[in-house]
Amino acid sequence: MALASVVGVEQSSYRRIGARMLVSSNGIWVGGISGGCLEGDALKRAQIAIYKNECSIVTYNTLEDDQNEIGIGLGCSGKIEILFEPIEQQDDQNIIEQLRSLVDSTSPHVLLKMISPDYKRNLGKHCMVPENKWTDIPEPFRRPSLLEAIHDAFRKGRPQVLIADKTKQESTILVEYIRPETNIVIIGDNYDVNALIGLVKELGWNIYVVGRLKKMNKYVVNHAKQVYEYENIDAVPFGNFTALVMMTHDYNWDLKLLPKLREKEHFYFGILGPRKRLDKLLSEPELQHLNLDEKLHSPIGLDIGAESPEEIALAICAEITAVMRSRNAGFLKNRKGSIH
Repeated sequence: MALASVVGVEQSSYRRIGARMLVSSNGIWVGGISGGCLEGDALKRAQIAIYKNECSIVTYNTLEDDQNEIGIGLGCSGKIEILFEPIEQQDDQNIIEQLRSLVDSTSPHVLLKMISPDYKRNLGKHCMVPENKWTDIPEPFRRPSLLEAIHDAFRKGRPQVLIADKTKQESTILVEYIRPETNIVIIGDNYDVNALIGLVKELGWNIYVVGRLKKMNKYVVNHAKQVYEYENIDAVPFGNFTALVMMTHDYNWDLKLLPKLREKEHFYFGILGPRKRLDKLLSEPELQHLNLDEKLHSPIGLDIGAESPEEIALAICAEITAVMRSRNAGFLKNRKGSIH
């Protein structure tokens, strides 16, 4: 197998740094590095990497009006650098195994990768750096400015390309932020939970559902990573990468659960229902001291005129994504500058 990874982008592209495409020697592939215009050529390049057993970097440039350039005419108008690296399956530290080891991680990491095309001895070498553990960085990654770049990656959640010494191309290092998988905790057991689970499943988020088990149907049980009774809510794994959605349709349960949920870690907290229902909840004596109003998204979701459970689920997931990406949401046509 070989892995094709986007390691550099200039101006426009469909996918950004970190997009990956895994290719086997028989031509089967998964993932993507573009909107489809580069995958055919990338498939061949990946198979060459497997055959030669060596890494390479290929630049696809659609900035110039060259009709022979792959991707021209599709409106990309950008330059994309792709690293092709063969996978040594016997090596338990290969890049696939390194990424696999992070699937269940609850904290972010930074992936360091050598991407200097003129210095093949180190091309493709990588190192995974856990959050707040930066002291054991091996050669050839030790550079004076690297710690600052790692700090910026953790702080901003964005990748960057570090050229520590412009006279030595072998110093070019990709510093890529790897965030944990997104978890969503859905509190409720009515039929509209199914629509939200269906959409969240397509997004690849881990699903935890809290409610009355006897009311949950097979669809919920089969697609949730774990289900819990209301009384066992303290067993639910919350964290900084958790979105919390309350859709109980039960005022009394909301009143009981809100003080507990106030103490849980999450990056998003939404409650289904009209504004006056939330106002009534927050006016209850047991909740007045919690100062919840600024932290809650209620009514929940983006204002897209949603009516059906499926449309409401779409509005909720869009709002969660906007919060996760630190965006205010809105029409992209009104956004000034780059959309990324």
